[in-house]
Amino acid sequence: MYNIKNSKELASLICYTNLNNMITEDEMKEFLEKAKEMEFNSVVVSPTYVPLAKEILADTNIKVGSVVGFPLGFEDTEIKVCEAKELVKKDVDEIEVVMNLSYLKDEKYELLENEIRQLKEVAGDKILKVIIETKALEDYEKANAAKVAENSGADFVKTSTGFMTPNHIYENVNDINIIQKYAPKIKIEIYGGINEYKLANQVLTAGADLIASNEGYEIVKRYKELRENTQVKPKPITLTKKD
Repeated sequence: MYNIKNSKELASLICYTNLNNMITEDEMKEFLEKAKEMEFNSVVVSPTYVPLAKEILADTNIKVGSVVGFPLGFEDTEIKVCEAKELVKKDVDEIEVVMNLSYLKDEKYELLENEIRQLKEVAGDKILKVIIETKALEDYEKANAAKVAENSGADFVKTSTGFMTPNHIYENVNDINIIQKYAPKIKIEIYGGINEYKLANQVLTAGADLIASNEGYEIVKRYKELRENTQVKPKPITLTKKD
């Protein structure tokens, strides 16, 4: 099993996500303050809130990520590239792009690789994650999607946009096994179906590098409370006077 030593380490493996398209600025500020409290690996917010996130998290090591071609991925490559350039102007740390699943299902791998390479060129030294929406794919398509992402220079494969029914833990583990087998060099981020520490621990043990979750704060808080409640407290020492 994956050995999480403390709540800080757990938080460092979670990408805390909020892509609610109707969130207010005050609600986003509250979300970002929670992220700051727990010191997550990163936050993922809409392009609208990247500047606010960069401002609030400026004195932390938390990376700020945002999305391109979200959530369907069927925009023209030129549009995705323009979106990525705008995110770079906002000094985003990570870019997440949704793969064009029509191209994938039609086996137009050259078009997919060309798109991802252009996006990586725009991203430069920033992290590029390719979302492949595994819930919509057969196993062989997951394998091909992962290979395309790896061949094109992406840093991560991410398993979901969060807009489909969350995967069961066994589906997540199966996805990890497929990606590791067919694209062994690329990192893996699991999104969907992870809402408690035990599930997080299972996918990390299976080989995931990171977990993305809208419930990151609750996962870490409950884990922290669990650790505190199960720690053995030392018995008080009673001093007695000598005769």
